[in-house]
Amino acid sequence: MNTDKIIELAFYTLPALITGGVTYYSFQTFSKNEENRRRFQLLKENQKQSLPLKLQAYERLALLLERINPTKLVIRVAPLGDDKMDYQNLLIHHIEQEYEHNLTQQIYITDECWTMIVTAKNTVIQIIRKTAMTTNVANAEQLREQLLNNVLETESASTIALSYLKNEVKDFL
Repeated sequence: MNTDKIIELAFYTLPALITGGVTYYSFQTFSKNEENRRRFQLLKENQKQSLPLKLQAYERLALLLERINPTKLVIRVAPLGDDKMDYQNLLIHHIEQEYEHNLTQQIYITDECWTMIVTAKNTVIQIIRKTAMTTNVANAEQLREQLLNNVLETESASTIALSYLKNEVKDFL
């Protein structure tokens, strides 16, 4: 009789254990799916809010690269006098001022893109300094002409960085 009671108990317990296991598995799956759904909704909401900020950062950095392009910089910033070193310093000051104004935008873009922008800025400054140091440049007007000629001969670093920035935005969108 004792074995009959054990078998009877097993018949009652076994369906309860199976039902409990299925319920536990279903609850775990439901909880995981619900957590993933919440995470997706949060990510979607964050993207809605951050996308305009990121696009604005890319726009501002594109403007920075356009403004430090030697062709546009020389046209926009006229020399105050005839001294080429004063004009060189004025151009570099404008570049640094533009850069510092957009410094905070780096948090919205990739490190590679920011590196390209910093490299472009430093390269443009280096080109201005190198051109000013040449012996055939005697005054500010000749420095302007020589900078424009240099840009016509080779693609400027700001143009290359702008192209990289545009590609990143295309990949981003």
